[in-house]
Amino acid sequence: MKRFRVGIIGCGSIFPMHSVSVVQQANAELVAVCDIKEDRAKQRAEEYNCAYYLDYQEMIDKENLDVVHICTPHYLHAPMAVYAAEKGVHILTEKPMAIELADAYAMIEAAENSGVVLGVIFQNRYNPGSKLIKEVLDSGELGRLLSCKLSVTWKRTDEYYSLSDWKGTWELEGGGVVIDQAIHTLDLARWFINSEIEYVEASIANRTHSKIEVEDVAEGVIKFKNGVLTSFYTINYYGYDAPVEIELYCEHGLAKMTADSGVVRLNNGRELRADPDPNEFFNYGAVKQYWGVSHIKQITNFYQALAQGVEPDITGRDAVKTQELVCAIYQSGKQRTRVVL
Repeated sequence: MKRFRVGIIGCGSIFPMHSVSVVQQANAELVAVCDIKEDRAKQRAEEYNCAYYLDYQEMIDKENLDVVHICTPHYLHAPMAVYAAEKGVHILTEKPMAIELADAYAMIEAAENSGVVLGVIFQNRYNPGSKLIKEVLDSGELGRLLSCKLSVTWKRTDEYYSLSDWKGTWELEGGGVVIDQAIHTLDLARWFINSEIEYVEASIANRTHSKIEVEDVAEGVIKFKNGVLTSFYTINYYGYDAPVEIELYCEHGLAKMTADSGVVRLNNGRELRADPDPNEFFNYGAVKQYWGVSHIKQITNFYQALAQGVEPDITGRDAVKTQELVCAIYQSGKQRTRVVL
């Protein structure tokens, strides 16, 4: 069995979700890590008994990698992915793909030209509630999807932003609540609805934060080509991280996702429910609990796909549709106009 040589770029807060998941794979070996902060890179290298680098290009050039995981600030995803692709290395990057849509397309082009796989992390598609709703929608049992609404009401203080040297900026983060917190929920809604987008009309603002230049609120409507109007409301100045909600109103019933749980109530009285299994626990170490267990599910799918020579569940071609949506929300909000896709 081939064992993939793996390197991880970025040793920050999301690093354990990838490192712990990689070492659980029978066909993967974590051989190197990279971070511009040497103390952080060295600590992770000692933890995993592997090499460390301060320059990602040097790591890719010297370690004969098969796969690189990108866990860095948003603005670095595209150049790192393109470099890895040009060196013949498969890529799994954290969301978002990029800041600019053109950069996301460049990542796809580089991967396809080099014949490598580009995967993008949207691990919430593997949550039990998400899977249930997607399965019932695709089965046709709910009938035609008529309307959708979603909300993300979380809390990110000025202190949260002051601890980062890149968050809260258009240039380095690419936005605020939409591209960082709400992107997963927007991705799920797009995945559920399974249609091209006709237009987006949105408003964005920074209403409560003094330390940032990006938005802390965004609301608007997404019109899909299958006729589904989706309203969204996202803020990061609520009192706490309230459970994310998506509701889908359908011809034969109602589907609702709350956090990781899903409920489908059919008009004939039948009810289906999926909740997280309390016995399903995966220890990533000291990370945010709401990240759940789904990273390892997507990462396992990625390595299984590589071994089988097939595409993983979430490719760059799929993920770029969510990037298009995010960029359209920002364009509409900044220009105060409807954006037709």
